[in-house]
Amino acid sequence: MIEVRNLVKKYGTHLAVDHLDFKIESGRIYGFLGPNGAGKSTTMNIMTGYLGATEGEVLIDGQDILKEPEEAKKHIGYLPEQPPLYVDMTVREYLEFVAELKGIARAKREEEITEIEKMVKIWEVENRLIKNLSKGYRQRVGLAQAILGFPEIIILDEPSVGLDPKQIIEIRDLIRKLAKKHTVILSSHILAEVREVCDYILIISKGKLVASDTPENLEKMLGENNAIEIETGASPSEVRLILKNVPGIEAIQTQINGEGMTWAKITEKKGEDARERVFMAFAAAKTPLLTLKTTGTTLEDVFMELTQSDTVPEAFISKTKWEEVGRDAGDL
Repeated sequence: MIEVRNLVKKYGTHLAVDHLDFKIESGRIYGFLGPNGAGKSTTMNIMTGYLGATEGEVLIDGQDILKEPEEAKKHIGYLPEQPPLYVDMTVREYLEFVAELKGIARAKREEEITEIEKMVKIWEVENRLIKNLSKGYRQRVGLAQAILGFPEIIILDEPSVGLDPKQIIEIRDLIRKLAKKHTVILSSHILAEVREVCDYILIISKGKLVASDTPENLEKMLGENNAIEIETGASPSEVRLILKNVPGIEAIQTQINGEGMTWAKITEKKGEDARERVFMAFAAAKTPLLTLKTTGTTLEDVFMELTQSDTVPEAFISKTKWEEVGRDAGDL
């Protein structure tokens, strides 16, 4: 659906986007991650035709967004970080205006606007002036204009900004529903949100694409050996004795916590899952476990590793599935 080729954007001597290449396949939810100033919003603005590029091209369903903007933009619905609202209009007037701009047939216009108002839950405020709405409702109106016309590609820049926790959950559910018939690309600073809803993640740092894969694979690539954390009333020496002959364990760390209990971190050998064996060992010793949980690399760890250093870890250079976004590992 989208192909970005050798994309470059310069502001004077500042290189905001540095020879970016990737492909977006249809029917998936893509998360676009990067720190402030990484080039995310600039890339999105170029992809949607809001900005021109210094070099390179962006193809939307085979049409160049820079050379054939009218045709290419028909495939895109876009919610920028600051929703493009006319605050002196009512919600209904604004959506009718957007529908006319998008060329939606007059016979279908009223029905489609009503459907989308109900979808994003702004039906009850359709006759209110936008300037009198809360920030959360304004964000929903911005989302409604992006969905209007049901374009094949929906690009959302920080879609949950200004929403309360309940509204964020509703927007996540809406994004999942949209992905059944649309390709969705969203940018967010909330990593948990991206982890929750996205099928694939693209991480950009200093204008370059540094990794792309499923959230699970990105975490595995950077992850070291998994670990199990336990809490028990047994002493540290008793813990070590109970676990002495349990297979699959590489190392054990113990300490007494503030409640006088023993906390232990059990590092597993590569490829091992020792949770059941640990549990059974304590059960056999008639020593109850108060806590047993696994710990590992999170998406936050991956993000920090890839965006805070000057070099990309070897694991990502050699193992990231570039073919999922139309790249070969050797092209990095």
